[in-house]
Amino acid sequence: MAEILIRNTNERITGEDNVRSFLNQYEVLFEKWDTSKLPAELQNKFVLDEEEKQQILDVYDTEIKDLAARRGYQIWDIITLSEATPDLEEKLAKFEEIHTHSEDEIRAIISGKGIFIIKGDEQTGYFNVELEPGDVISVPENTPHFFTLMDNKQIIAVRLFIEQNGWVADPYPDPSFIKA
Repeated sequence: MAEILIRNTNERITGEDNVRSFLNQYEVLFEKWDTSKLPAELQNKFVLDEEEKQQILDVYDTEIKDLAARRGYQIWDIITLSEATPDLEEKLAKFEEIHTHSEDEIRAIISGKGIFIIKGDEQTGYFNVELEPGDVISVPENTPHFFTLMDNKQIIAVRLFIEQNGWVADPYPDPSFIKA
């Protein structure tokens, strides 16, 4: 279950309804997928071949197509990151820069954990959305944010895109942002 940490106050928001209500204020989509659908042999496997990635996409085909129909997504894929990922630290450094996109950024967490750091309003400031398997989140276009992994550095996620060129970030320099 996703949890939110408001960085300015260290306030934690827990519980699916509370998390969804908070995120709705910022037009951040939050949904849940059933992780029990995933075959046991893929549940904590963070190095996947193309056939295994396709198997995950097939398992969640109904959910993916539903999101695509509702939100205009054209393409989707699987991203896997772990200590076995070549150049993991360089990839994380790229992800961990505040940026925006011309389309929303959506992730459905299949295995592992990750954190979206999102800029809220003036009073709230930045907040962390800590995600675990089954959590689906979509950060609206032009919203300053970044994504990173939690301490275990393992994740499998479905990414969906409107644009055919996929993930394109526009830097958002923000001197008010303080790394945790």
